[in-house]
This record gives sequence, C-alpha cells and structure tokens, in this order.
Amino acid sequence: MLLWIINMKRVAVVALLSLFCACGKLKEPTAPGTGGGDPIDPTATFSRVQAEIFSPTCAAIGCHDPLGQQQGMVLSAGRAYANTVGKQSTEMPQLARVQPGDPANSYLYRKITGAGITGNRMPQGGPYLSDAQIKLVRDWIRRGAPND
Repeated sequence: MLLWIINMKRVAVVALLSLFCACGKLKEPTAPGTGGGDPIDPTATFSRVQAEIFSPTCAAIGCHDPLGQQQGMVLSAGRAYANTVGKQSTEMPQLARVQPGDPANSYLYRKITGAGITGNRMPQGGPYLSDAQIKLVRDWIRRGAPND
C-alpha cells in the first residue's frame, strides 16, 4: 500500500510539472477598456475629437446642439468638454459620460461602440463612427481625457 501511495505522488508531480511546462509564459492582464495593450496615439486630443467627431457629427441640429440638447448634452465647440468629462450619464447614472483613463467605464465610449448601453448606439440611426474615429475617442480617454 505504501508503494502505491508513493507511485501516485510521483504521477501527480509529473502531471503537474507537465501541465506547467505546457502552459508557456502567462501574459499580464490588461485593464478593462485599455485597448488590449496597443499603444496610445499621442495625437488623440480633445481638439481632434471636437473637430473630427463632435462638431460635424454629434452637434448636428436636433441632436447634441444648443437647441436639441439630447439627454441634456451639448457637444458644440466651447461646451462639449464641460458636458462630458467627469459628468454623470443620464442614461446610466452609475457611469460618467467620460471617465478619464477608462474608456470601458465611459458612457460616451460605450454609446459610440454600442456595447453595454441603454437606448441606441450613436450616432442614432447611423452611419456609425469608423474604427479610426472610435480609436481616436478611446485613445483620448486613455490619455486621461485632457482638455488639449
């Protein structure tokens, strides 16, 4: 019986060593919403987000302009930053519209990707933002959402 127990321990040790060797190197986990570890574009600035996305797309008449103010949010130049960064979302109050450094917990980012939202993906009815435009917003938020 003792010999059987010793042999079973050896089998278990060999099995565990084989398992560890087969796994290879473990990868470091990436924080949620960080873009899977891809580098942050240093040119992703609020000025670009405003000029390339908010002004031509979101601040259109009847949407997030001073007249429409959908969800109480105006995204026109001079007002967009104050209405987004660190401001509570009206659709999901547990989230900020833009949480600096955290796209996954920024409701604006969720709305343009269509993930984990209430209501419709933005821009409502499309056409939706391109992958490059979404990456611009994501990288600006990842940079800490500076007002630059």
